[in-house]
Amino acid sequence: MTTAAQALTPRPLVGILFMCLAGTLFPVMNGLVQVLSERYSSEQLVWARTSAHLLFVLALFAPSFGIRIVVTTQLGSQIARSILLLMSTTLFFSGVAHLPLAKAASISFTSPFVVVLLAWPMLGEQISLQRLAAVIVAFAGVLIVIRPGSEVFHWASLLILGSATCYAVYQIFTRRVAGHDRPETSVIYSALVGTVVMSGVAAFTWTTPYSWADAVMMLLLGVLGGLGHYCVAKAMTYAPANVVAPFMYWQMVGSVVVGYLVAGSMPDVTTWIGAAIIIGAGLYIGWRDARAKGKTPAPRPV
Repeated sequence: MTTAAQALTPRPLVGILFMCLAGTLFPVMNGLVQVLSERYSSEQLVWARTSAHLLFVLALFAPSFGIRIVVTTQLGSQIARSILLLMSTTLFFSGVAHLPLAKAASISFTSPFVVVLLAWPMLGEQISLQRLAAVIVAFAGVLIVIRPGSEVFHWASLLILGSATCYAVYQIFTRRVAGHDRPETSVIYSALVGTVVMSGVAAFTWTTPYSWADAVMMLLLGVLGGLGHYCVAKAMTYAPANVVAPFMYWQMVGSVVVGYLVAGSMPDVTTWIGAAIIIGAGLYIGWRDARAKGKTPAPRPV
């Protein structure tokens, strides 16, 4: 059966645009998390993120698709995606409360390299020596950013690393369902398990919002996150992942800007060097993939 996703004509530039838009929305969401973390638990913020995400996308897509919005041919993979995104979000929200946004973003960029390592056992994609070398270089860049054993090392960096790993596996499952389910369906399922689980957990750490502004910011966590993941899913229906993935690095720019506006912080020189190594390794992998397919190096996300 031909699905809406399968019927789309490849349009790489549109895919790149959606990926860059996602890379703009996520830093704004993370900045709101930092602001709210001063007053609310990470469990409550994750609940706000997942439940508002679910309600927003249901209100956005249900009128057009009706009950078909939850119809999937990949139920197991969709549930696995939702669990993985919940784990990734929980770890990231817990870590970003203690780290500058730019540093957290740099560490999260390891996600594409975990995808490279896991794509062979999970998707049957071979890994070349060049790609393996790029992965090693990227993790060297992560060590430069984290600086384990030094005075500037923070344990929360490990939470971001765990979040990136969970998100990498989430992306692999997203690739599995991209050719079978609508992006709208995938966005719904992304938040489904998280909403159910965190509705119970958040009850034990609940703090009534102190102001309407806080309540609106909590709502925006879900709106921005839902739109961001919809853009990622949409990008992968218009272009292969290896084409759009590198453009998620636009998130670094947004993280620097938002981090400065929220906390007045700018990355130090060492963080910039580590981030440049990570991004360079990621772009090299994207270039190798495009060249192997006989295409001009173009876009791709993680």
